[in-house]
Amino acid sequence: MPSCTDLAPGILRQRLVVEGYPAYPITDQHIKRYLTELSEVTAMTTLIEPVTHISDLYGWAGWIHWETSGAHFYSWERPISFFSVDIYTCKAFDPAVVVAYTKDFFRASEIVAKEF
Repeated sequence: MPSCTDLAPGILRQRLVVEGYPAYPITDQHIKRYLTELSEVTAMTTLIEPVTHISDLYGWAGWIHWETSGAHFYSWERPISFFSVDIYTCKAFDPAVVVAYTKDFFRASEIVAKEF
């Protein structure tokens, strides 16, 4: 695989993945509220309300579209209770604030994050 050279250094791109173990089973209403509030936490402009879908094999997924990109959310109940949030924006935000908000929202027993 070729090395990752920044092909567009004049365009801001920020990515953050946050994962953890929630204290409760996650529903579509949790995902919609989380993504709506995440928009406020990151000061992003929402273009459409959050969309969710459930798969019998893999669990819940959700997405929100922002003027400056968006965020995807995934949750599993099996084989373990787990969630993963993937945020991609062309507008800067504070990752520490997002991680703290996510941990509090899901009352996560453990949480990790990686910024790209």
